[in-house]
Amino acid sequence: MMLDLLVIGAGLTGLTAALRAAEAGLRVKVIAKGMGALYWTPGTIDVLGYLGAEERAVQRPWERIDELPERHPYRIVGVKRAQEAIEWFRIRTAELGLDYGGRKGGDNALTPSPVGAWRPSYLLPAGQRAGDAEDGRPMVIVGFQGMRDFYPHLIARNLEAQGQAARAAVLPWSVLSERRDRNSVQLAEALDEPTTQQRLIDALRLVVKPGERIGLPAILGREAHARVLTALTQELNAAVFEIATLPPSVPGIRLATALRRSLEGRGVRVEIGMEAIDFHAQDGVIEFVETATSARPLKHRAKAFLLATGGVLGGGFDSNPDGRFWETVFDLPLTTPQDRRRWFRPLFLDPQGHPALRGGVAVNDAFQPIDAAGNVVYANLWAAGGLLAHADPIAERSLEGVAIASAVAAVEAIKLGSFAHA
Repeated sequence: MMLDLLVIGAGLTGLTAALRAAEAGLRVKVIAKGMGALYWTPGTIDVLGYLGAEERAVQRPWERIDELPERHPYRIVGVKRAQEAIEWFRIRTAELGLDYGGRKGGDNALTPSPVGAWRPSYLLPAGQRAGDAEDGRPMVIVGFQGMRDFYPHLIARNLEAQGQAARAAVLPWSVLSERRDRNSVQLAEALDEPTTQQRLIDALRLVVKPGERIGLPAILGREAHARVLTALTQELNAAVFEIATLPPSVPGIRLATALRRSLEGRGVRVEIGMEAIDFHAQDGVIEFVETATSARPLKHRAKAFLLATGGVLGGGFDSNPDGRFWETVFDLPLTTPQDRRRWFRPLFLDPQGHPALRGGVAVNDAFQPIDAAGNVVYANLWAAGGLLAHADPIAERSLEGVAIASAVAAVEAIKLGSFAHA
């Protein structure tokens, strides 16, 4: 059976595009080399957190979109369509049991990062919302003896330095597990169990003071997160919030899992371990993409193709010491300089960003890749997400917003084109 759409990439961009296309009745499949960047991100939906050389976080992201470069993905989509896409995503995730919300009026919320800096986000999962700086109540940051990559005293000190009343507390490791070598995902799975939840509740009662918010590492259940959060909040009569840990990210995994299950329920196959290594095109139209197997390459045929492999940090681009910088599936033209001396600026944290991270695939208003002359490269190819040119989603704190807005816009363009399923 011929697919209507083959999505290449299983990060937030690819999964969002596949869900939107499946809703429209298109026959869709997702292939990807790896699990996608959601396993590394804090599970928030960031629209625009920082702009240019400004040190202060953006307060009202939608009001600052016009200050971005002219061909930034948000400028191509437009504010109204981007807002509609984010709202559609919020509704869909709520239907999947993930309650995302933010501040009233569309302001960014500020929640603690893994080192205690205030991190701006537009939408937060329910488990992180009580950590918003707007709340003002004192915090107790609770860690566990021997837990890797979560340091409550560091977080509390940095929050205090920014004017937030905070202190640290450390609980015994045995509250969570009898095994020492457990990562954040395994600890979250342990807290799915009612007995482990109760041990944590009993231990927290001994350290929490009246009126304090409780900040914990983001391990409050993998499958039973809503139930764990409710149990702690009710039993302790206190606001409880998660602080993202270093990867792997449990909130990101929850989101990825929910989206993949939704797609599978709609009959969309998500095939991981499928590295695209080649393709065939005839007269400017892609006929199939090949993925590596132990024998001959496997051909994936479709009417339309959506590239969502991410930028250089996601493996969508590659480079070599000779100065070549290329897109790894279709060898699309990139705006990145083909001179390695121009890839990076002298300062590591340069406020203008680095050309190697801001460069990417240029697209037209329909999110079809174009060459330097503005010509469409392939008639049935679209692109979305972190590989798009004229944006640096990590520095801008716009990664998820760009992913959702561009994915939805690309699918809408595909539906309007001649490759949609009749």
